[in-house]
Parts: sequence; structure tokens; C-alpha cells
Amino acid sequence: MKPFVALLALTCMAPVARPADTDSVDGASVEKLVRAVYEVISGPAGPRDWARFQLLFAEGARLIPSRVTAEGPSVTVLTPDEYAKRAGASFEKAAFYESETARRVEMFGNIAHVFSTYESRRAPGEKPFARGINSFQLVKIGSAWKVMTILWDAEREGNPLPEKYLKE
Repeated sequence: MKPFVALLALTCMAPVARPADTDSVDGASVEKLVRAVYEVISGPAGPRDWARFQLLFAEGARLIPSRVTAEGPSVTVLTPDEYAKRAGASFEKAAFYESETARRVEMFGNIAHVFSTYESRRAPGEKPFARGINSFQLVKIGSAWKVMTILWDAEREGNPLPEKYLKE
């Protein structure tokens, strides 16, 4: 196929279909968007709905886990695709359930910040193996809320969850 004909064929292709209700349901409110993130990453061992996950994020979004290494505090900056590949490999092998236990929301105009205290489990009802805070930065695009950034840190020795973040 000649380059011009190939280009013409590409420009005539139908756009990739998106679920029609994703923005209206998951992005309808700050609360629904945060809940959707937890819903997508939680579940028994096996695949997650990464197509839905992608739709929760704004263009240019990042996920940033914070951890402590032998050299000190460190972060890793991931795109939603990179997170899905990295976490997806783990989720395929082991159950992972993360739930929100408390939330603080600050909003102004089309931006919101959510401090979401979480607990992670291998099965619903089990004792959590991890707790921490997910710091969500959200932006309203059109009529839908989208995740711009999720930055998180886990509770550990010397870094307990403050009492004020354990209650609504």
C-alpha cells in the first residue's frame, strides 16, 4: 500500500469505542471516582479491568509510590500504563483488596485533593497487612472528575497513621 493511501485509510477509521457511561458514572463525583480506583485494583488473584482504570485518569496522570530504601526516602513515578503492568503482574498471582477507611476532601473550582486512608488485605475481612494514605489530586474535565496524581505512603515503624486520618 502506498504511504498516502495508508494514511488516508487510517484517517477514515472509526474512533476507538469507549464505554458510554464511564465518565457519567465513575467521574460523576469525587467520591465515585475514588471508589472506582479502589474497585478496579481490588479483587481475587487474576486480571483487573485495566480499560476502566485508564478511563479514570486525565492525560499526563501519574501514580507515585513512596517508600524507604537503605539510602532513605524514595519515589517512583509511573504512568497509569506502567502501574497496570507492574501491579497487574502481582495481582495476577495474588488476591489484593484495598479499601478506604477515612477520607478528607478539599475542593476549589475544578480541582480537588483527597487524603484517603486505606487498608490492604489478601481477603475481605482479614486483618490488614498494610495501611497508609493515598493522596489523590483530581481535576474536573468537562463534566467528569479525573485522577491527575495519586501519591501514597504506607504506615511503618516510626511512621504511624496520625489519629486525625483514622476518622472522617
